[in-house]
Amino acid sequence: MTSSKPPILSFANDGSCSLFSPTAMPAASSFLWNSRMMAQYNCRGYVTAQFMQPEPAKYSKGPGLEATTFMQPEQPYFSHYPGRFFYIQERATNTLFSAPYEPCRVAQAEFEMRSASNSIQWRVKHQGIEALITTWLGDDEVAEYWSCQLINHSQQQKSLTLTPYFSVGYLSWMNQQGYFDRTLNSIVCPAVTPYQKVEQYFANHHFADTTFLWASTPPDSWQASQQGFEGEGGLHRPSALEQDALPCEAAIYQTPVAALQYQLTLAAGETSEPLLLVFGAAKNTQEIHKRASNWRTTFLELINGDLSPAITKMQAHQFKTDLPDQWLQRQVNHWLHRQVTYHGETNRLTTDPQTRNYLQDALGMCFIEPTRVRQSIITALSQQHQSGEMPDGILLHPDAELKYINQVPHTDHCVWLPMLLETYLQETNDFELLQLQLPYADSEQADTVQSHISKAMDWLKHKTDKRGLSLIEQGDWCDPMNMVGYKGSGVSAWLTIASAYACQLWGNILKQAGESAPTTHYQELAAEFRHSFNHHCWDQDWYLRGISDDGIAFGTAADQQGRIFLNPQSFALLANAPNEQQIEQIRRSVRHHLNTPFGLQMLAPAFTQMHEHIGRVTQKFPGSAENGSVYNHAAAFYIYALYQSGFGDEAYQYLTRLFPSDCPDDQLRRGQLPVFVPNYYRGAHEYHPEHSGRSSQLFNTGSAAWVYRIIIQCLFGFVGDQQGIKLTPQLPSHWQRCSLTRSFRGATVTVNYCRDAAVSQTQIHCPHAKVDGQHISGLQDGQHYDITVTLPT
Repeated sequence: MTSSKPPILSFANDGSCSLFSPTAMPAASSFLWNSRMMAQYNCRGYVTAQFMQPEPAKYSKGPGLEATTFMQPEQPYFSHYPGRFFYIQERATNTLFSAPYEPCRVAQAEFEMRSASNSIQWRVKHQGIEALITTWLGDDEVAEYWSCQLINHSQQQKSLTLTPYFSVGYLSWMNQQGYFDRTLNSIVCPAVTPYQKVEQYFANHHFADTTFLWASTPPDSWQASQQGFEGEGGLHRPSALEQDALPCEAAIYQTPVAALQYQLTLAAGETSEPLLLVFGAAKNTQEIHKRASNWRTTFLELINGDLSPAITKMQAHQFKTDLPDQWLQRQVNHWLHRQVTYHGETNRLTTDPQTRNYLQDALGMCFIEPTRVRQSIITALSQQHQSGEMPDGILLHPDAELKYINQVPHTDHCVWLPMLLETYLQETNDFELLQLQLPYADSEQADTVQSHISKAMDWLKHKTDKRGLSLIEQGDWCDPMNMVGYKGSGVSAWLTIASAYACQLWGNILKQAGESAPTTHYQELAAEFRHSFNHHCWDQDWYLRGISDDGIAFGTAADQQGRIFLNPQSFALLANAPNEQQIEQIRRSVRHHLNTPFGLQMLAPAFTQMHEHIGRVTQKFPGSAENGSVYNHAAAFYIYALYQSGFGDEAYQYLTRLFPSDCPDDQLRRGQLPVFVPNYYRGAHEYHPEHSGRSSQLFNTGSAAWVYRIIIQCLFGFVGDQQGIKLTPQLPSHWQRCSLTRSFRGATVTVNYCRDAAVSQTQIHCPHAKVDGQHISGLQDGQHYDITVTLPT
């Protein structure tokens, strides 16, 4: 698509993404992470950072006491939202601006926010002064590394004041303070996490309750009292900056802040020495002192562009595509891999990830680090109940406990096991895993992995009603569908057909493992689920979503709201439930009712009032989250189902809408940097078309793993099997050529695809491996294979 508007976004050859306005997309953000923490950086300077100890905690907070909660979609920013701001004053004229943009909000001559894999950089220019600000995270520590340089582009000498202002916020009603420690050259803000019970004192004893800001250069002055810094001028014109220097004032049981001030004189064309800052959390000043001895060396490595071992490892497993669509190619090559790795390494920064999230995030890691996935499967199955039921969350720390949504009973967690295992085996051929002995959470008895998953499938059958439909209790994949079955008899049509698909996959895996008797059992079980689903859940042109405790069916043509849901249609295709006529009815209905310019809505029309036979999903704002948004996780299921059903062109059209496009109008509407797939774009297109498409800005999503799988296994048709590789590409019919390079079972494989009018069927050529039809075998560890796939036009 083309547009006459100037570019808002661009990609560099190294994959980094630049945004050129702080106001066109004010909620746009990017993120960095390491093994201990995550930080999300808004383009205007706001930052959401949290670390694990072992539960999520924050060292930079807002001005009021904050509840502990998960990351929020469409996070609203406000003037005192935590940020990392750099005030810059010209002393002769008393002019003031701030970088990146907040809190002064002064219009800038030039602005660029550049997101790279391991850093984020801002370049801001105002009245001849350029600020160059870069941030990184340390490798295994709770610390943000910052560098700031000023450049005088004018023809005159400039006398400047630079004041980094890092929010600390309201840390504790029990004990909080802030002061400057000259021996550490740091502002130090100790606090005590509030508690009431004696046992909490001992549990909290190890907490990193001290926020600090270390500087490479001693400041000329400082301020640790937030109220004293802001005064009557507000953050956009702080009273403290009206004086010749900051007052060097401590915060004495007041809300602290970390503000340092430097007086600079720059000749025409001169660049200041980098001011290096480290902002983070520590247990005490002794820890700060110990860690500070390494910070200058770390900065040297960061500034020189030396990649950390974690980044090097991530890039080593990265696949590379060459696509006709260069915009999509850069998002896929540089950013999708990164997002999948983040999920697999951090488990979304929780100690009790929901079981379905844990398993699906591991699904994406099958293509990146399968050894990690093997351990994930072991960890999950070791917490299974002997009955076959999977827990609502997987505990990842000895002190972890099930919290929040994991205290609400859901009945879908077992269905994700065969989906993960299928992908893992396709990538590794590690069928030996099936015979590994593992315990149960509630029994000393040990069983094989095969027995564990068989019990999970049998449990799915056990949790059905007399019609053979799956009981939902207080939710399935859709968490807030919590009142369909809370009385004990409501059922989920989606879970019924998802159970059919899970049993179908498990039967196929057992067949590959040479287990004929159980193969037949689970194929028959899949057929039973399919029969019940078809008999009770088909409604005119699509499958309904569920039937409540009181017998009210929903997701039907008769409903005024929530008439059609996407997930039952997707899994019906995957489980081979509909006949050919029904398939066409489903595809037509999805196009008519759920398709928008920004992707597929999860349901339509969105609910506008509470429906007590369905639950709190109907109370969410229309078009947000599960209530009719373009929920990318659900869209990915449907795209995968279309590919599996042979509708490649249609699937590709929906696939591209998961990503922000290169059209400025589309970019402005979505308001998101093209560096991750968000969990949703605003939907309810039928009610609010002017707001639909807006990104949630939330990068925690199961979409990433499924999109990764779709691109490798469906678009490029690269699927592992017991012999090696099976290539069944479904490239868009208008593509003439493309390529994929990736690691696979220790080998490096490059596949070049092209169309040729002279061939009538797919031809595959690989000089150094055995080719049998669409199968390639005989791959050796450590070797590089070049494969040519020629497709008919």
